[in-house]
Amino acid sequence: MSNSHWLKSREIVERITIRGNLILETPTYFGAGDHDELVDIPLALDPLKGRALLTGASLAGALRSYLRECEHGYGQQGDKKSLYMNLFGNQENDDGEQSLLIVHDSLGDKPKVELRDGVKIDKKTRTAEKKHKFDFELIEAGSCFPIEMELLLPKEDARKEKLLLGLAIALKGLEKGEISLGFRKRRGFGSCKIKEWNICRYNLTTPKGLINWLNKDLEEKKLGQNILTLLGVNENNLIDKRYLFTMNTTFSLDGSMIIRSGYDKADAPDMVHLHSNRNGESVPVLSGTSLAGSLRARAFRIVKTIGSEEKASEMINRLFGPEIKSPADKASASQLITTENEITNPLDLVQQRIKIDRFTGSSFPTALFDEQPIFEQKGTNVKLKVQIQKPENAQIGLLLLLLKDLWTGDLPLGGEASVGRGRLRGLNAKLTYKESFDKQHVWEINKKNNGKIEIIGDRDRLENYVSDLLEVLQHETKYLKNKV
Repeated sequence: MSNSHWLKSREIVERITIRGNLILETPTYFGAGDHDELVDIPLALDPLKGRALLTGASLAGALRSYLRECEHGYGQQGDKKSLYMNLFGNQENDDGEQSLLIVHDSLGDKPKVELRDGVKIDKKTRTAEKKHKFDFELIEAGSCFPIEMELLLPKEDARKEKLLLGLAIALKGLEKGEISLGFRKRRGFGSCKIKEWNICRYNLTTPKGLINWLNKDLEEKKLGQNILTLLGVNENNLIDKRYLFTMNTTFSLDGSMIIRSGYDKADAPDMVHLHSNRNGESVPVLSGTSLAGSLRARAFRIVKTIGSEEKASEMINRLFGPEIKSPADKASASQLITTENEITNPLDLVQQRIKIDRFTGSSFPTALFDEQPIFEQKGTNVKLKVQIQKPENAQIGLLLLLLKDLWTGDLPLGGEASVGRGRLRGLNAKLTYKESFDKQHVWEINKKNNGKIEIIGDRDRLENYVSDLLEVLQHETKYLKNKV
């Protein structure tokens, strides 16, 4: 019994407490699980005071996942020697090790709630499917959660360095805003950032250090914006084996756009473009969910035109995530990530519209309504950011074709596309393909004053990505023809 591993001390010689204010940059959902609320998907709230709750398990899971991806790449797993398993613990059968990082629950203020509608679109008719509308609650952007965690450092120097490096990589993700939390974080929700850290180290091998830790004495705390400096980690030791393709674009608005919002003031028009809180002000936004839905529908149409419908479904489900139609269907995360962005300097106008009786040609009784889209004026810009994790060349080629359709106004966004709304005009785009830790390709696309397009970068490589898409789909088509 004396040799049992559970009787051995972990020999903890130092504790490091890390504190910071987590600021939400986009609306965020922290789930409540089972409920009997009027809203389909309500928030998780503290039952005593009604404050928003961010559980330590949710934050620790996001940090663990980010560290694993940086260390091994998207979709890859490590072994017990990995940084993320040393820091967050591991379990194999009946053996395992407890996490050396303690992450506490965090309670924010009473949340300012933002209500959103969700709907499933029929990919053939491009209309809403029946019985597939739902609504959900979100915590407004700008909300703050004070987070606290504690790292236990063992006596062994080699392991101590690994733990500090792993913690620094994970917290750097929060510092840079690369970690999103909560529901639908691949569609623009849950973006957050920590701007200043509060670090305090306690040496438990000395009476003073032990007493200071017991009393939570913050006399020797260190404040700063760079977590690497505060933890004493060299930036050259950081690991990042993720590779992804990023598209940052800026468009002007060609006419008007409306993404319907079901919740506004009592005296508002019948339909108003979607607004969201930013820095205490309600501003019009292009939601990541709406953008992803439009891209998915057009991508399916492109792939189906070139290849078979079976191949189109397979490629689109792998890129955007599969459609779950029954409990037996397997779910997987989307490789394509969209963000929610503010539309700058638009013009708000209210329009009155009527429904026309097709038989008489006159206005339909009781079918007068008004709506408030956003319109173009000087300085109106729409910015989009789309990323593909662990991209295939054919997937990059497909995204380039989608960019072409957006750039030329052929792919509208939002509702009422049939009456000319939602069309964009391309101004500039920056494409970045991070192929490895020290290798990346960059392209810039700009619209000149004469209307022509300037491409800075390896044009042949971009053309090859589209050729790879055609080759994959045409090879499948030839195979099916020969089989018949």
